[in-house]
Amino acid sequence: MVERMFGVTAAGSTIEREVLGGATTFMTMAYILFVNGLILSGAKLAPEQVLTVTALVAGVTTIAMGLAANYPFALAPGMGINAAVAGSLVATQGLTAAEAMGVIVAEGLAITLLVVVGVRERVLDAIPDSLKRAIGAGIGLFLAVIGFANGGLVVPGTGTLTTLGDLHATKTIVFLVGLAIALALTVRKVRGALMIAIAAATVLAVGLGETTAPKAFVATPDFGLVGQFSFGFAGKLGVLGAALAVFSLMLSDFFDTVGTAIGLGEQGKFLDERGRLPRMKRVLLVDSLAAVAGGVASASSATTYIESAAGIADGARTGLASVVTGLLFLAAMFIGPLAGVVPGAAIASALVVVGFLMAGMLRDIDWQDLPVAAPAFLCAIVMPVTWSISNGIGAGVIAHALLMTVAGRRVPVLVWGVAVAFALFFALA
Repeated sequence: MVERMFGVTAAGSTIEREVLGGATTFMTMAYILFVNGLILSGAKLAPEQVLTVTALVAGVTTIAMGLAANYPFALAPGMGINAAVAGSLVATQGLTAAEAMGVIVAEGLAITLLVVVGVRERVLDAIPDSLKRAIGAGIGLFLAVIGFANGGLVVPGTGTLTTLGDLHATKTIVFLVGLAIALALTVRKVRGALMIAIAAATVLAVGLGETTAPKAFVATPDFGLVGQFSFGFAGKLGVLGAALAVFSLMLSDFFDTVGTAIGLGEQGKFLDERGRLPRMKRVLLVDSLAAVAGGVASASSATTYIESAAGIADGARTGLASVVTGLLFLAAMFIGPLAGVVPGAAIASALVVVGFLMAGMLRDIDWQDLPVAAPAFLCAIVMPVTWSISNGIGAGVIAHALLMTVAGRRVPVLVWGVAVAFALFFALA
């Protein structure tokens, strides 16, 4: 039955690899269970309630992705949009948490409509291969920077953007040991390399006192936030203000997913000869509905996670891995304290290795063709330095449209449309 549903053998995998890959993805993403609660506490939501709805949304939508699209892509409330909910919609624009989640529901419905009518997929097809590869590589660099920061290896500098962190700190030691193990096992092509490295680093963290065993192993889920959203934001912000709030989040969500899907597709060798992802519409539809689900459950917009690359690196090739990841998220509703044992520094080491693997996509770009290479470079580098996938995609698309036009080459109308949309987005930011 499993073989018939997912085609594991035809995908060059085994059930054992899919289970391992799904577990690795969960371990790499488990931080969102706690980080999301920390961020949304700025919107006056209780962290323990946020943990429950975060696990619920991640579990249901990830299983849906596995069953509908048959890819090892996991979903969870997205980093960045959750910060926009707390820091912009609530703290700056004065919305309640329920009204802010109403904005999320609205932007999710809008993106779903674009998927149904085929606009989202046509935009993806219009993006040149050079930018698709740069998007994947840029996300890899972004992940590596996140890993270095979470591992304490780099910290904000005095007079410099960043500087070397405290190499004697226990967090940094845990990160460096985990990174060394992850790289060594990856070089040796050991199956489950990243999961083994995370587990080893966690054991070390316990020994060094960086993390401790939980006081309780089981927690009762609290579903009090489910359904707590409101469209009252339209009256409070006005027609234009409400439209801009929905549009800005929609644009970020739109291209974050496109970039992530292409990056994961490249990593798993799922792309066809034209650099397109088969069954992309299914991926986009599940992702769009996940945004709606995140708003309805007050968990913030859920989206496809680039951390899925960790499971792909461990051999996951089908939706069975996503089902495993989703089930583990659902279980996390009950064993939240246990999931908190894994420190961020242990996870950070895996992120750096995944970032390294994804950055290799840059090798397929023609660096001698400047109108092609320069936008690709900007796309890749802007992501980590601005802490935003959307910013990198926007910079790359705008530069591509301008430089290709200057070089006398044809630029599809749709690409120009996306470039103009991003220019407006940046102008209104």
